[in-house]
Amino acid sequence: MRALPVTYYVFTDVPKGVPVIQLAPARSLKVVKVPRHSRWQDISMMRMRTIADTIETDIRHHSSHVFCFDVDQVFAGRFGSEALSDSVALLHAYYYHRPKIMYTYDRNPKSTAFMEDGDLYYHAAVFGGTWQGVKMLTEACYQSIMADKEKGVEALWHDESHLNKYLWLHKPSKVLSPEYCWDEAIGPRSDIRITRLRWAEKQYNSLRIG
Repeated sequence: MRALPVTYYVFTDVPKGVPVIQLAPARSLKVVKVPRHSRWQDISMMRMRTIADTIETDIRHHSSHVFCFDVDQVFAGRFGSEALSDSVALLHAYYYHRPKIMYTYDRNPKSTAFMEDGDLYYHAAVFGGTWQGVKMLTEACYQSIMADKEKGVEALWHDESHLNKYLWLHKPSKVLSPEYCWDEAIGPRSDIRITRLRWAEKQYNSLRIG
């Protein structure tokens, strides 16, 4: 987001582990302490509550837009103001070329994330929009997650399943190409000429518990 002021928020249960980084002008970083969860699935799902709360207490007072990213990604190209809109979703790199029958929506009727049908499959590693739009999305996903927990149900792909259900009912105003979050393990594709954000190598064995 060149020429625009940016505040980076890092959600972590170990704030002391975040290094001091020299940032460019008009860039700042805030560390937000979050509760520790024993299961990675809960870490992923509970971020929806953290995002909504941080928007309410902080972000809405000084920013117009919010983008939410998984931390295990690397910026590799321009990710600029062309990505801004009221509601922004990202096509999943592994599904955008596949037939719809292969999309991994939640198919359990007991879950609030249940989908019989859909149009696109979105990746929860990147989503954004105006602070109002992101707050509504994250609050809705959190409420659905908690409703499932009360019933002893967990959606197939956790917060991503709830995100897809929300975006099926509330269409995004902008859909980003997978070039905005690409996994190089997929290999070259003729329609992906630039990679703007790349998946980092996953360290599941050391980072995931449960």
